[in-house]
Amino acid sequence: MGISERKAKEKEELKGLILQAAKKLFVQHGVEQTTIRKIAADIEYSVGTVYVYYKDKKDILHDLHTQGFKQLGSEMRVLFNVADPMERLKALGRVYTQFAFQNTDMYNLMFNLKAPIEFLDSVHQEEWNEGKATFDVLKTTVKQCIDKGHFQGHELEALSFAIWGAVHGMVCLHISQRIKGVSLTNPDVVVMNGYEEFVKLLDKE
Repeated sequence: MGISERKAKEKEELKGLILQAAKKLFVQHGVEQTTIRKIAADIEYSVGTVYVYYKDKKDILHDLHTQGFKQLGSEMRVLFNVADPMERLKALGRVYTQFAFQNTDMYNLMFNLKAPIEFLDSVHQEEWNEGKATFDVLKTTVKQCIDKGHFQGHELEALSFAIWGAVHGMVCLHISQRIKGVSLTNPDVVVMNGYEEFVKLLDKE
């Protein structure tokens, strides 16, 4: 490995350390309470080093969101190999749930933590390809289901949002450990069992 390649590798590794530390601190303390100084202290580098890679906290948060949605979207798009859109729709929910359980911190960052208003404004002002593309996987699949005769009388975007919301709600109840507070018989598997019950409702459409 040459000098330039080694430097590029070290640069990517340090950037990865910054993102990993920021994700941990954002989830533990909230985005508003996390500072560049705290991120730098966590990785034992200077504040100036972090600023070499990111201009501000909003920039780090955007990179983390893009990383998370890129991973989720990639896992979901693999399912376009499933020709039957209804079967693909069912599988999308399972992939989404598995992603949330295997990447809990990232999932919380993507969907549950309140982001600073300036971050939200920046997302609205620019085309955020990864976030939009991930929802479009679901929306495209629902449209194909409608085209095949399913979900007659339903509106595409609202139905896509409702399906996402139902799965997200079950996932969040598990992640926040709210399930344990209602004395369910099998709390460890109730999300997957609940999703399969949701699938049965989809089958009736």
